[in-house]
Amino acid sequence: MSSRIKTRFDHLIVAAATLDEGEDYVEALLGARPQPGGKHVAMGTHNSVLRLGPGEYLEVIAIDPQGIKPDRPRWFGLDTPAMRKRLAESPRLIHWAVNTTDIEGVRRAVSEGIDPGAAYPMQRGAFRWQITIPDDGHLPGDGLVPTLIQWAGVRRPANALPDVGIRIAAIAGAHPNPGDVRAALALLGLTDTMPVTYSDAPRIAAMLHTHRGTATL
Repeated sequence: MSSRIKTRFDHLIVAAATLDEGEDYVEALLGARPQPGGKHVAMGTHNSVLRLGPGEYLEVIAIDPQGIKPDRPRWFGLDTPAMRKRLAESPRLIHWAVNTTDIEGVRRAVSEGIDPGAAYPMQRGAFRWQITIPDDGHLPGDGLVPTLIQWAGVRRPANALPDVGIRIAAIAGAHPNPGDVRAALALLGLTDTMPVTYSDAPRIAAMLHTHRGTATL
């Protein structure tokens, strides 16, 4: 089944207590400041974005203090006390996303393992997409199993951003149950994209080539 599944890296997700803090964090590490993105009205969040290459980008996301709290848990675990505590200490890389042209087919194929959640229609400005979100808003695989996205049309955030010369060198993860995460990534055809080792706590990291040298999120 996995041989028929096609996914492609889409973006990294850095969460922060406030958008300014997240932008400062990324700029300090990578030497480039994410540009304002927009609001996700349905989730009560807003973001900034930074291009990482053709079709690839980094997203800084935070709860929008002027947004309306949704009647369901926000995505990426942003409503949980544990995540809020982590982000109060510092912004951090928490997750990643891959895109596909068959989000329903891919979602069904992998849902018996680590379920990515149902696919929901979303929009931000001119961008339209479907995205998987678990009902309780948790991070699939504690952030190591990617969220699925299917973009509508040819409009993509990365393609609307200036190229600042930053590129992903590698993504890696660690987890208390690495076998489960590896199995989910294998179903998505992502075994080589993110190696996963054992750790007593879940971790995700990305190494990036910048004009200053290699930096790690």
